[in-house]
Amino acid sequence: MKHTHQDLFGGTVLLVAIQTVVSMVIPNATHLEAMLEKYMDKDEEWWASKSRGKRAISQSDMQLILDLHNKLRGQVYPPASNMEYMVWDTELERSAENWAHTCLWEHGPAHLLTQIGQNLGAHWGRDRPPTFHVQAWYDEVRDFSYPYPQECNPHCPYRCSGPVCTHYTQLVWATSNRIGCAINVCYNMNVWGMIWAKAVYLVCNYSPPGNWWGHAPYKHGTPCSACPASYGGGCRDNLCYKDDGYDRRYMPETEETNYVEPEAPRSQEPQPRAQSPTLSPSDTVDRNEVVSTLQMSQQVECDTKLRDQCKGTTCNRYECPPGCLNRYGKVIGTGHFDMQSSICGAALHAGIIDNDGGWLDITRVGRKQRFTKSYKNGVQSLGKNQSANAFTVSNVPVKAITCETTVAQFCPFKKPVRHCPRLFCPRNCLYDSYARVIGTRYYADKSSVCRAAIHAGVIQNHSGGYLDVMPVDKRRHYRGSHQNGITSESLQNPTGGKAFRVFAVI
Repeated sequence: MKHTHQDLFGGTVLLVAIQTVVSMVIPNATHLEAMLEKYMDKDEEWWASKSRGKRAISQSDMQLILDLHNKLRGQVYPPASNMEYMVWDTELERSAENWAHTCLWEHGPAHLLTQIGQNLGAHWGRDRPPTFHVQAWYDEVRDFSYPYPQECNPHCPYRCSGPVCTHYTQLVWATSNRIGCAINVCYNMNVWGMIWAKAVYLVCNYSPPGNWWGHAPYKHGTPCSACPASYGGGCRDNLCYKDDGYDRRYMPETEETNYVEPEAPRSQEPQPRAQSPTLSPSDTVDRNEVVSTLQMSQQVECDTKLRDQCKGTTCNRYECPPGCLNRYGKVIGTGHFDMQSSICGAALHAGIIDNDGGWLDITRVGRKQRFTKSYKNGVQSLGKNQSANAFTVSNVPVKAITCETTVAQFCPFKKPVRHCPRLFCPRNCLYDSYARVIGTRYYADKSSVCRAAIHAGVIQNHSGGYLDVMPVDKRRHYRGSHQNGITSESLQNPTGGKAFRVFAVI
């Protein structure tokens, strides 16, 4: 049984991988009523609940999971010489869906477990994107020591100093190049004798399977220097990659085997070759490259007071460091907090973040007549029988959008200023869309958010990624320019609409 600080407040999270000792996290659970309302909303794309006759997982969730897997696989240390680019497999997705709908907290079905790898995750309480579990699987790397070739004679040792590392090893198993996942909301799910009223159950199936005892998860060496011949020497973001011009989802062949043959001894190691960035043909054109690392989210210390941090400016989103539970400063109030309260302390008290830190949103709510004291989530707040300006804290929502999505569609500028979700843009919006971009630095809200973010240098076209958006009042003039392969439009004296800015998430 493994206790971590990942989820000290606000919910419960479990992770299981095949061929592992299962791990379980049972923190102080609160906010059960806040159980993923967006996921249960059939009209919402982000955590959309899918019936069995339709997709097992939403397109946005699928892309989030796949992109994060490939990102993490490409950054392993020591570097991998044979790490393969992972693609989505609809058959694995369907098998994951069938198992997710059983709502059984165990691996299965039994007849498939010799043919696939499988990682499981479940949680209730705080709203979490599916990538939370993927990142948690990878984070087991802190307990894993890579077995170098000189240690592998004849078999590689399994070096794991924690209760379990095989979520991580399956995720980075070099030859596991196909994945399919499903998400299901399970009511009254039996989790090792405990009944969870509403559990979000994530099942990810992998093929070919990993976690073969006596083998290292990948070969150590120069990235892409030991790729299988079928990739034709292709390399992308440190991964063996075959650019065949088709959608990178895997369609199964008539006959298929998932058996992993032992590797024959090699008389000579492949010669490392120089690696160059993978560029689309049109990337070779002058792009007037611009990179912006300006963030909307402000980093604060554990005891930073809102009153000291934000005077007369629009400051709504903050990032707290880890370890604030023992040094959170002064917190005044419950639910509504005095402006002299610590930002991170208030977020801990409200269960928005835990001792690992994280992001939060602040909303000013005007004057309150009194503030009540209470002890919640390890934080003791003070009371105050005196009128003062107050604020509330909330989590930072995340929304996956398309290349065409505009700010005007879901987050228009209004007074008082509202919070906009953190957005995730897909890859290749430079080429997959011709949606308008109006302006430079400040963009008209009829512009594509993702293409504006590429234009501003906040995200890169080949990877997509997260960004923050701040709606603002309209501008009298929007200046066009050519940046990062996108030519934005100019606009004089618009008759309607508002504006926005885009910010990096680092």
